[in-house]
Amino acid sequence: MAVQFSDAVKKTIEEVSEIAGYLWQKGWAERNAGNMSVCLNDLPSSCLPDDYQPFFISLPEIFPDVAGMCFYVTATNKRMRDLTRQPMKNALIIRITDDGAGYNIVSHFGKTDLRPTSELATHLEIHSMITRRRSSERVVIHTHPTELIALTQLSGLCDERVINKILWGMHPEAKVFIPAGIGLIPYILPGTTMIGKATADSLAEHEVALWEKHGVFATGRNPNETFDVIDILNKSASIYFLCRSTGQEPEGLTDSQIEELGKIKF
Repeated sequence: MAVQFSDAVKKTIEEVSEIAGYLWQKGWAERNAGNMSVCLNDLPSSCLPDDYQPFFISLPEIFPDVAGMCFYVTATNKRMRDLTRQPMKNALIIRITDDGAGYNIVSHFGKTDLRPTSELATHLEIHSMITRRRSSERVVIHTHPTELIALTQLSGLCDERVINKILWGMHPEAKVFIPAGIGLIPYILPGTTMIGKATADSLAEHEVALWEKHGVFATGRNPNETFDVIDILNKSASIYFLCRSTGQEPEGLTDSQIEELGKIKF
């Protein structure tokens, strides 16, 4: 029996698969690296028959803010390059139970070996934060942008204030489109509730959260917008390292120039 999705859900899945290809082409998704989730408020309940017995899986903690909500989530141990070609064989749709204590897989009738990303708790922490503040973001992307990660490998640069000064100073668009900048998360073991809560707290104040020596999380209203934020910041980091490769320290924009850019509204 096939699951029937609305046109809006189908379009979202197509957009996610397109972005997955970009992440792979950029070199930000080695092996099974990276994961994505999208809140599907427009998933029609009619896609499930009355006699469907959903497969329940418990969560490590209760997520009351997203109880009853549906999410398209990339699957654990799956590759972004495969998600591009076969989005429903490398991801799944889950529904958080009404008590927020677990989830049901609703995209596959019968048994499936697919399970959500190991970073599901972090995604749900972020979606919970978004729900509480009633903002319009519905997409969460985690990926491994090479140059942004490299910034955190240099002790003199691994500082939130320093990193934002570099990124805003290398490219005007970084300040214009990411005015709140990056929030830096000191190294915490991935896949834990601790890093999930720290990331959600950071994204409540910043457009992007940078995990030290690991990767980034970003939120947006749609997959393309979310990708763009990461792409712009990594371009800035790339310019910084390109300048450094000449043996010179890049000049960067002045504080007054960065402040002026911050007044531009789109």
